[in-house]
Amino acid sequence: MNGVYNFEGISKPLLAVQVTELVDGIFLGCTYNHAVADGTSFWNFVNTWSEISRSSGETLQPPPVLGYDWFLDGIDHPIRVPFSYNETISNRFISPPLLEKVFHFSKEKIAALKAKANAEMGTSKISSLQAILGRLWQSIIRTRNLDADQEIYCRILVNMRQRLQPPLPEEYFGNVVLFGAAKTTAGELLKNGLGFAALQINKMVAQQTDGEVRKNLENWVKRPILSKLSAAASNALIVASSPRFNVFGNNFGWGRPVAVRGGAGNNYDGKMTVFPGVEEGSVDIQACLLPETLQAMERDEEFMEALSD
Repeated sequence: MNGVYNFEGISKPLLAVQVTELVDGIFLGCTYNHAVADGTSFWNFVNTWSEISRSSGETLQPPPVLGYDWFLDGIDHPIRVPFSYNETISNRFISPPLLEKVFHFSKEKIAALKAKANAEMGTSKISSLQAILGRLWQSIIRTRNLDADQEIYCRILVNMRQRLQPPLPEEYFGNVVLFGAAKTTAGELLKNGLGFAALQINKMVAQQTDGEVRKNLENWVKRPILSKLSAAASNALIVASSPRFNVFGNNFGWGRPVAVRGGAGNNYDGKMTVFPGVEEGSVDIQACLLPETLQAMERDEEFMEALSD
């Protein structure tokens, strides 16, 4: 699975698929334009596609919802973005050499992290994923040796379908995600426990409301900009995808998938791609980091203790 730069939709396909037959299996590669669809839409598409393939054209999957035209009132569109295609291409972010590693969290380890985070903060609202990301965030920042007063971020793509007023159905096909950013300093993150890190993420997610979406869109319409990866990835974790996506239920008639991975497109230091694990209740985090960061994390006993054996 991969993403295409949004602005390349005028010159490249919005969706491309390649099926490769291996000696002992089949590899299905997909790339799509994120301006057209978010992760929920993509996996709904794959779920339906696999069911049609497996059942000779029949499907019980609900059809995609295409009829909603949700947009701000009183907006004169199309909106003209004040950048040329050539200018955007010339400013493309070039990432330094990176390594990828998949961190596997078992159901039991996740439960322990969640219990610890909630107990530290005297609450019950911190989710399993927030506890996992809190531990990841602390370990990565610890290895970067930043100044204590350096601002750091954990940016997460939040599905806004059920947060809008009125809400959109989960089958809505489009891009309905909003980047939220939990912010603190390196010193605060590291001197406090897991619960502090997870709670910052929890508070940020709770703040992603219908009003926040409208405010962001109104501001963007007034001053259209194209975000640069170099700015988004600065001193930040950027979290994409979700453990809730139905990945391993996709049987095209060739058997159950054995693994899923994000592609090399749009990779940058600090990108975390979240997938459900093969075992029920487990989670895989595909981390893209500088080699020295990954090596240091492998020496971080507190972080390694949170991983499955």
